[in-house]
Amino acid sequence: MSRPSPKLLHLTVSVPADIKGRRRSGSIVKVEEVGGRTEELLDRSAYLNINANWVNAKGAWLIHVVLVFMGKIIIDTIPGMTQQISWTLVNLIYLNLSYLMFHWVTGIPFDNELHGGAYDDLSLWEQIDDGAQYTPSKKWLFTAPILLFLASTHYTNYNPWLFAINLTALIVLAIIPKLPQLHRQRVRFLTGDASGVSTPVTPSFPRMDQNPLHATNPADAHFG
Repeated sequence: MSRPSPKLLHLTVSVPADIKGRRRSGSIVKVEEVGGRTEELLDRSAYLNINANWVNAKGAWLIHVVLVFMGKIIIDTIPGMTQQISWTLVNLIYLNLSYLMFHWVTGIPFDNELHGGAYDDLSLWEQIDDGAQYTPSKKWLFTAPILLFLASTHYTNYNPWLFAINLTALIVLAIIPKLPQLHRQRVRFLTGDASGVSTPVTPSFPRMDQNPLHATNPADAHFG
């Protein structure tokens, strides 16, 4: 007498055809180069960029010295102002304004249509002398904040706290942004670029209450 063969349990698992997913976010910090396309280079050479050409004009270097002394005179008129705080404020204000003007603001404020938007992603420092490094104008713009830092250090009697503040501002706002290694480089944070891999947001398998394997009543299971 042969033993009856056991009947196997057949389970039907349905997988959705279109699994919804979300794109995995890109890197938190991303460094990319801007303004290097061929058509942008051609647009820049079409007309003179008067937005950056003024730094080579007569008196452009002297205006920095004049503005520093004018700022020093105005700050000294504040009641109770000491020479240490005055020179520190002059140095910090000059560094912040120069950083805002030469490194933070991009594009040109006028005649932008003549260049086809080729300067939209470039700062004023990157526009000067068509981006060439170590030109006379850029050497002066690099040297001017260092000279002001030395003057402020001397007139603050080498106070260690004020020295640390002035030195930090000089490095962060004047020296690092002017380095050739950072020319036309942009640091992007939390970019939305996708990495090409999708992360599912819906389960690939049916819920437990829809799976016959987890049926509470044995009679609900289907046997073949």
